[in-house]
Amino acid sequence: MDSILVRGGRPLSGRIAIAGSKNACLTLMPAALLTDEPLTLTNAPRLADIRTMAVLLESLGCEVASLQDGRVLVVGTEHISNHRADYDIVRKMRASILVLGPMLARDGAAVVSLPGGCAIGARPVDLHLEALAALGAELDLRDGYVHARAPRGLHGARFTFPLVSVGATENALMAATLARGTTVLENAACEPEIADLVRCLRRMGARIEGEGTGTLVIEGVDRLHGTTHPVIPDRIELGTYMLAPAIAGGSVELTGGSRALVAAFTEKLEATGVTVEDTEDGLRVTRPEGRLRPVDVVTAPHPGFPTDLQAQMMALLTLADGTSQLEERIFENRFMHAPELMRMGARIEVHGGTATVTGVEELRGAPVMATDLRASVSLILAGLAAKGETRVARVYHLDRGYERLEAKLSSCGAAIERMTRDGGAPGQAPAEQVEGQ
Repeated sequence: MDSILVRGGRPLSGRIAIAGSKNACLTLMPAALLTDEPLTLTNAPRLADIRTMAVLLESLGCEVASLQDGRVLVVGTEHISNHRADYDIVRKMRASILVLGPMLARDGAAVVSLPGGCAIGARPVDLHLEALAALGAELDLRDGYVHARAPRGLHGARFTFPLVSVGATENALMAATLARGTTVLENAACEPEIADLVRCLRRMGARIEGEGTGTLVIEGVDRLHGTTHPVIPDRIELGTYMLAPAIAGGSVELTGGSRALVAAFTEKLEATGVTVEDTEDGLRVTRPEGRLRPVDVVTAPHPGFPTDLQAQMMALLTLADGTSQLEERIFENRFMHAPELMRMGARIEVHGGTATVTGVEELRGAPVMATDLRASVSLILAGLAAKGETRVARVYHLDRGYERLEAKLSSCGAAIERMTRDGGAPGQAPAEQVEGQ
């Protein structure tokens, strides 16, 4: 199994281009099921999860073409020939549940495997089902599958999410575009990825108002058409690479990024003493001399501090001059990176959903193991600052969400390489390892 070897202690300097958003693209691809005309997505990221979604859509009868070295995806769904999303594909990625709403809205039938749990918590799909039931779906859960029917089509409704859920908002939003009448979704998630989905659906002919707020109003239409839509930059990749010079030292420009995508995160990063400047092409992040200040972080739905940047921020705070607290309010069990950081000399105490981090003067390289996507990159960030060598195992997690990470960091001076199973030269992890988690 491949690993990543990092030799720490090298300040970074250069430019890193931010790829298209993984989470946005994984939502936009199922939107193609709402029309019988092709949907073209530009600025698509080249990631394992994107390949998995393509395989799922192809299993339903879509044709997925990858153009311009994977930067452009064309999804054609003239006919949905199969309405069953099988467990063998859905288990690989929770975003697979997003085919449920579009298939149900377009053809009135869908059978989708329950995704199950994951390493960072149970993440149930109850809210997806409650919202679709409010729109008139008949739901039956048996043998690990959601059997959904709407023989007379979906209808508009007013639905209030009891908890903010990005995935459930996306599923209900897509389904409502073809429902009869008006749908009002209250306490909806307002992440940038949802606003991007709204812009794409509008280009396809949908009538939607309220993106960026907690209330979405959708006036159903008879049909949608194909379009071309650019995927927004990945705000989690942006935040991750902003932390690279912050922890390793130096100054790096992140091209394609913007402060608006990561406002709450940027505020906390600047509070540690790191400088963030707007540039013509993006953002420049510079680490000052001396140790950074501690800060307290509480994860929250957008526009709050993203849970997907909590692990990376913890890596930075292990070197702050003082004590920081990180409170995780989105997912349970999302501090599994803490024991691995402690192997590198970090001082961290975890009590329930709160981690107390007392900064140390230096981290030491060590063999560590990734437990999930964001934990894996937090260990690599720590390795950039650590004394000696850090080897991060189980990096197939990494390939689900970060495109060419080793190349991007090495271009700025990092000593980082991928090691193959036999300890040889760097190489890409096999697809079956990457996609099977």
